[in-house]
Amino acid sequence: MKTLLPRILVALLGLSIIPMAHASGDATAGKARAAACTACHGEDGNSPNPVWPKLAGQHASYLVKQLQDLKTGARKDPMMGPMSMGLSSTDMANLGAWYSSQKVKAGSVDKALATLGEKLYRGGNSSTGLPACISCHGPDGAGIPPAFPALSGQHAAYTAKQLTAFRSGERSNDAAKMMRDIATKLRDDEIKALAAYISGLH
Repeated sequence: MKTLLPRILVALLGLSIIPMAHASGDATAGKARAAACTACHGEDGNSPNPVWPKLAGQHASYLVKQLQDLKTGARKDPMMGPMSMGLSSTDMANLGAWYSSQKVKAGSVDKALATLGEKLYRGGNSSTGLPACISCHGPDGAGIPPAFPALSGQHAAYTAKQLTAFRSGERSNDAAKMMRDIATKLRDDEIKALAAYISGLH
């Protein structure tokens, strides 16, 4: 935890420069703008496909940052990169307001995997230097905006994909390289276990 604390502070301070106007988007306007998003992310942000993220209940400021990063190329995604190009900062704020106002639906849990997942999420792994996820994402996966996203109920397939991308460096828009460094300490089976536990966390 001693080595993690400075990075947490850097992440919180660094992301605090996101304009506060984004936190006050118009959810009604966001719902209208989200019509183009429903095919992948669902009517209320609970995506029907497990490889696409649930956006419901996610922090507005985190969603805005991801959309900004997708638009600038700081986060690369062949589908979402082009989709974000037509979004203005107001659109992003409104989408963030809409999706954050929705309720995420917890997923089904693979209990065999989730046992190890809970151990890692709540206690980390001292033998590999893996910190507990709970220290940044909270006991119920609610996260700490804007730096640390809500994880509660997220599709296991999507979570596993993102942890694998952080581990390989394919995804690199994390503050202070925190998630990239953490993910390098995870084995494939641990990634699957964490993803399974998170899918049912609420």
